[in-house]
Amino acid sequence: MGDVKPLSAEGEIKRLPRGPHRLAREEVLASQRARMLEAMAHAVAAKGYAATTVADVVGGAGVSRKTFYEHFQDKEDCFLAAFDVGVGVLVNAVERATLEATGEWRNHIRAGVRAYLNTLAAVPDFARTFLIEVLAAGPRALERRAEVHARFAQVLRTLHETYRADHPDEIPELPDEVFIAVVGAVNELVSDRVRKGRTADLLELEPVISYLQIAFLAGHSEAADDL
Repeated sequence: MGDVKPLSAEGEIKRLPRGPHRLAREEVLASQRARMLEAMAHAVAAKGYAATTVADVVGGAGVSRKTFYEHFQDKEDCFLAAFDVGVGVLVNAVERATLEATGEWRNHIRAGVRAYLNTLAAVPDFARTFLIEVLAAGPRALERRAEVHARFAQVLRTLHETYRADHPDEIPELPDEVFIAVVGAVNELVSDRVRKGRTADLLELEPVISYLQIAFLAGHSEAADDL
């Protein structure tokens, strides 16, 4: 995917200097691991999870097969590690934006939606891995996906409870399934764009997703301004 920066816990992959160096072993290992996670995301986005091989990863990362197995048990293990790192960055961006937003509670939802879409649009390889290819990566990957959805649902529940505390007679208590359903609906909308190769256009969905979340949590009248 060319010049798009990879998604990592630090925001970028740290490359080793060419030639002799005096880096600590921990720095070398961290660089190797980061490059392999990046290579996994690129390979899966280009070829699909099923067709991606360990050879694709070591070739893309510029490491040996021996080095790969010093870090990961197999392809699945590497994929899950890449997924976890990317998800950590994505969820943290959403939670931070939601908490730091000011003004009425709806602004917090809008800020979280914007952070979610902007983060995915900036890293199309990860977006495809996170939304599309995870479905082909087996039971452990699906469990990870469910955990991420639950975490996003909890963000929505917290916002709903905060708003409901100020309007107890207007806003009903909602079951957990409602928040999971909202997350699922958002996931499907975004996945459809990514599947069609329109990751760069994800921010166009901000008004629709903001409306969807606010309407589910507080009703159409509260969300109408977003359409």
